Amino acid sequence: AMLEMGARAVTLADINEANLAKHVERLSARYPGKVKGVRTDVTKEESVKAMVDNAAAFGSGRLDLLFNNAGLGLGGAFDELGNEDWAKAFGINFYGALYGIRAALPYMKAQKDGHILNTASGIAFVNFPLQSMYAATKAALLGMTNSLRFEYWDDGIRFSTIIPGTVATAIWDRAGKAPANAIMPEECAAAVLKGAEENRRVIFVTEDDRNGCVNMALGAAYMPSAEAGLTTYLLGVAKARKAGD
Repeated sequence: AMLEMGARAVTLADINEANLAKHVERLSARYPGKVKGVRTDVTKEESVKAMVDNAAAFGSGRLDLLFNNAGLGLGGAFDELGNEDWAKAFGINFYGALYGIRAALPYMKAQKDGHILNTASGIAFVNFPLQSMYAATKAALLGMTNSLRFEYWDDGIRFSTIIPGTVATAIWDRAGKAPANAIMPEECAAAVLKGAEENRRVIFVTEDDRNGCVNMALGAAYMPSAEAGLTTYLLGVAKARKAGD
């Protein structure tokens, strides 16, 4: 999507080398010389920094946009999850983005310009049961991004959180297929780039996510009358999931 809009250089990052090569080849056929791939393990800070440094060099010293998008869809009963599970969850869903931010800031501060976008989830607002790790990692990412948005505002660096909705990507591979209500990646990308252009603090891609976050999470926080309905709904989700539905 960025290449279609005229981006001069785009760097892709993936831990899966075969997948990375596949998409670099696909895009390079249409946009020769404008696409670079860097194998990256987001759980290792040195790997993320090397990717960002490579991206800046490929962009002739500039780094305009950073999308921290690596993530795992996580679930499971809390008492079945150990510290290693939690460390892996935060290592990918939270620290991967933190490492990206650290690596990008020196370039963007020197430019006095840039935009960092972190992919969270609606679960950061509406914390579903049997997804405690996913909820915790995404809520932490949302909180960090919101805080940094105002910390670096005067440096010309923008921060946004992406709430992408249910998107038909490889995150659903383990489940066999994406849910019927999933949107296509192209639709998500278009909405994200529009939100970036508008410098949205939180970019809600779907109205379902926007309405859910406003009506449920924020409503329950500030309107006691909404709390009973939220409690009933989430207790129902918990019972259904424990029953295997």
